[in-house]
Amino acid sequence: MIQEYLKLNKNILIAFAASIIISAIFAQILSEQSDYLNTTFTTIVDYIIYFSVFSTLFYFDNRKKYLLPSGEIDKKKLRNDLKKLITSLGIGEIIYTICRWIIQYYLLQINYDPYLASFVSQGISTIIYMIVVNLSVKLTRLYRHDS
Repeated sequence: MIQEYLKLNKNILIAFAASIIISAIFAQILSEQSDYLNTTFTTIVDYIIYFSVFSTLFYFDNRKKYLLPSGEIDKKKLRNDLKKLITSLGIGEIIYTICRWIIQYYLLQINYDPYLASFVSQGISTIIYMIVVNLSVKLTRLYRHDS
């Protein structure tokens, strides 16, 4: 159970690391755009990178978890766990998006460099996200053996 939490958090952090770097570069490229456009487009890039990396890592860490001895996929278990995971990540993503957008927009308004505004807003929002996701995973009992 603790190993499952560690794998989940590892995947989240690696995905965020990739998205932080690419989002910061993208924010700087869009530095001539208005603050709200820069923030919005940078957040979109953030999501594309994050979900691409996270999904890939999560798949590789869990691909054997749902195999039956016959070699077929345990669709019921997979479906139940995906519902719990999507619920947990979804709650976190809503809070993350609101925090990230507001913080980045504010930092751009007070003349932070775009790459720095993106980096700082994503860093703060990631901490909040990690707390929310871990609490949500515990509440949804994604990892059943966790009492």
